[in-house]
Amino acid sequence: MRIFYNVFVVSLLLLASSCAKGPYSSTNKKYRKQVRVLAKQIRQVPSDSLVADSLKKAPAWVGTVNFNLRKPNYVIIHHTAQNSCTQTLNKFTSTQAQVSAHYLICKDGTLHHMLNDYLRAWHAGAGKWGNETDINSTSIGIEIDNNGSEYFSEAQLNVLLALLESLKKKYNIPTANFIGHADIAPARKIDPNVNFPWKRLAEKGFGNWYGDTTNVMLPPAFDPLMALRIIGYDISNAVAAVQAFRRHFIQSETTGDLTEPEKKVLYMLMKKYM
Repeated sequence: MRIFYNVFVVSLLLLASSCAKGPYSSTNKKYRKQVRVLAKQIRQVPSDSLVADSLKKAPAWVGTVNFNLRKPNYVIIHHTAQNSCTQTLNKFTSTQAQVSAHYLICKDGTLHHMLNDYLRAWHAGAGKWGNETDINSTSIGIEIDNNGSEYFSEAQLNVLLALLESLKKKYNIPTANFIGHADIAPARKIDPNVNFPWKRLAEKGFGNWYGDTTNVMLPPAFDPLMALRIIGYDISNAVAAVQAFRRHFIQSETTGDLTEPEKKVLYMLMKKYM
């Protein structure tokens, strides 16, 4: 228990101390303070104070020796909807903003690692993917500097691909679990925008994609909404779910019912999740 605690504290403080100087020194100090608070909470021996009086309490505490830190199982990709990395950094270091992410990638490829991967960033907000409703607790958030309508720079994408490779290997994140903010919050978000190269990522193993749909025959009973649900989309707002699917896999902002070719894409993707 003691060794585990020491390793945890050292790893967090190393990350904090690496950013000790510079224009964000005051907020880095707040980071280190919060790390110490969390480390103190982890160090505490589990208490039986929550056990009801009617239940029989154990005569002594027995700590298991088989445990480690919780690990992320999803990667959620965002665009910042800001005009510069500096704007985003200022926002993420403001307590009033109540928003953060683990990583930020600037247009020139500069990578900011702002939060230890094992800690819970506030990047996803209210969202849902499959049965998962607390995305912040199970994911790593990556923000890419982009105002929401721009193309992403090669420097950004090269850094992103290298980062995703590292995260996938380190945490054994499933291929299907590399998704966008709009996928988990289709009624609220559009990021990353339609210019984001999801196919390129999928070819490297980060997210699912589809093949040639020329000879695909849709089953007579094919239900597009159920297919979206199988993939993971929240279909409580059907229009928003369809639009999120289009942005990700069709790379389009068109509206209306799914076309026959789009349904074929959806059908091919659905089979990967069944």
